[in-house]
This record gives sequence, C-alpha cells and structure tokens, in this order.
Amino acid sequence: MQYNPGWPSSSVNLLHVRAVGAADTLHYIWGSLGAPSVLLVATSGGSSSLRVNWSQLLSPNPAGAIWMEPRSSVLYSAAIIFTKVFEYSEARGLEEPFLPPYDLADFSWDSLNHTLNHTALTAQFLGVPSTDPAGSFSNGSLGFRVTAYGAEGRDQPLPSLLHTANSSKVEFVLSGVAPRGNSSLFALEVATVQELGLLPRLLSARSIDDEYTPAVFETLALVAESQSSGSALSFLQWKATAYSSPSPQRQDSIQCRAWGLQEANWSLPSSSIVQAFFGEAVGSSYTLSAINISFGGEEGAGYRERLYLSWSALLGFGQPPKDTFSPLVISIMAVALAAPTLMLLGGSCLLLCAQRQRCSQYEPIN
Repeated sequence: MQYNPGWPSSSVNLLHVRAVGAADTLHYIWGSLGAPSVLLVATSGGSSSLRVNWSQLLSPNPAGAIWMEPRSSVLYSAAIIFTKVFEYSEARGLEEPFLPPYDLADFSWDSLNHTLNHTALTAQFLGVPSTDPAGSFSNGSLGFRVTAYGAEGRDQPLPSLLHTANSSKVEFVLSGVAPRGNSSLFALEVATVQELGLLPRLLSARSIDDEYTPAVFETLALVAESQSSGSALSFLQWKATAYSSPSPQRQDSIQCRAWGLQEANWSLPSSSIVQAFFGEAVGSSYTLSAINISFGGEEGAGYRERLYLSWSALLGFGQPPKDTFSPLVISIMAVALAAPTLMLLGGSCLLLCAQRQRCSQYEPIN
C-alpha cells in the first residue's frame, strides 16, 4: 500500500494498493479528489508501476495525469465511483426524493494518513459536506473504509464476506448524521466505467444457507461481462443487508435493496483520478452505468433508530467468490437426510423378512 506516491503533502488522498502475482499485477487506486472512487487496473508481468503527474492531477484538466508504466502492460481497466447519497421518504420512494442529494464530489475529506494501517492493510476516507446549511453533519460523518487482503479467507464481522487475495473490501459508513426529514431513508448511488464490448450486469444469487450471514439468503453482484466469452472481468459483490451497529449482530440487520442497473446518460461524475486515467475518451471508448442501493424500509429497521449505518461490498477482478456449504453444514444435512432413509430401508427390510417368515408356516396348496 502506498499513500500519495511521489507527493510529500497529505492535503489530498490517493491510495495505491498493488498485488503482484506470478504473471500479472493488480492495481487498486483509491482517491477522494472529487467523488470517492477506485481504479481497477490489471497489468501483465510483475514489474508494472503507477505513475502520477501531480501538478496535472491537481489542475482543472487532469486528463492523462495517471498512467501505468509500461503503458502496453495494461490488460484491463475499470472504475467504480461513489457519486451521491440520496435522502428520501419511504412513502414517496427513491424515484421522488424530497430533499437535495448529497453530492460526494462536494465533500471535504480528512487526510487518509490518520487512518492508514499498513499492517492490517486498511484505511478510511472520512468526509463532511463543504456546506451544511441544515447542520446534519455537525456531529456526524460519512466514510468509506478500505481493506486489502493478502490471502483467501472470510471476514469475521457480519456480513462475513468471503474474499480472495485478488479482492478488496469497501465499507460505506454513515455515522451520527442527523436526518433532514421525519421518515428519511438513505440510498447510495454507485457508477461504473467500463470498456466498450463489456456488458454490465446485476446478478442475484439465492441460497438456503445463511450460516455466515444469519437471516440473509441473497447475494448480489455487479459484474462486467465480456460479450464474446461471457466471462466476468471485474465485480462489485455484496449481501442484501446493511447494519445499524459498529459491532453488528443479526438483530442489527437493515434491509438493503438494489434499484436496477441503468446506462447513465449524464456526463462523467467529478472524480479527478478517473478523469486522469481515462482522459476524455469515456464517451467513445468507455460506457458509464449507475445503480442505486437503498437501506431501510418496511421489511427492516431504518437508520433513524441508532444514527448508524454500514454496508460492505467486495470488489475485484474475474468472477466473484461463491459461497459453498461448510463441512459442518454438509455433515448435518447428510445426517438429516441419511437417517430417515436408513430407517425407511431398514423398516422395509424387516417387513419383507417378517412377511416371508409368516408365509413359510403354511404348506403350498396343490
């Protein structure tokens, strides 16, 4: 993990996470210059490196300020941008927000240097609006916690996401922010930038197994699929739940809903690192899509009760990880299914034996 590589000041935030493999290198470049965003770049070989022209990146026209060296090593690139937070009423729905949204490009973000942990591979972007007329953020903040992984495993805190060494986690946290309405719910807008020829798809997988995330049976994933091969090149994956406690338990679960993926017909959100890497070619060489993820509603508790909300998602390259039954669950299922089957077979055998014994007491009739 590198913080502001090549730049001595901590007045801006750029975090570079680099994972080197045997034949390729994966780069995650996080930044809060404008809307919080992350670049996902896969390169061939193990010697590719990030280059930043800081004077250009901090200028009004940052196009071309970020690139990989060598440039020819780039195999795949994409971006995820966290653009807005909507505050809306349950009665009117997300289609008719009754309050102006929070544009995250207009937030003021704390220095990442205060939360960067090179041992745990974690960092946190904390921000408040540049202007807050209602005073909603006087005792609160909005944050994005970033976690990188060095090996395959599973998170301990709920929702206990399964991860690989090729993936990272982002956790959206809203803490202490006063709602502006009496029945406010919140939603996060997420935009993606993908190369042409890739099809963004929202996938939903349901399972009867809730061993790791109690009472949650659905996993969603926003994937970029190749139209030719159908294989996924990158993903954003999450469980259909959020939580209202920093130490979440099952009872702290908040309903989480994804509002259909749509191709965005608006210009690229204000994010300096995305503009710096993709340049002015987003409209011709890349596609922009967006999805809204809402928290709370009729089927679950909302944010107002505890003034805390956390939602976790995994992002990475290739296919998203798939949960499978653990050995314990498999053993329980085997016993539960095998025991009645054995009893049925044993009972049938006993009945047949008893019937044959009764028939043997009589002489055949000629």
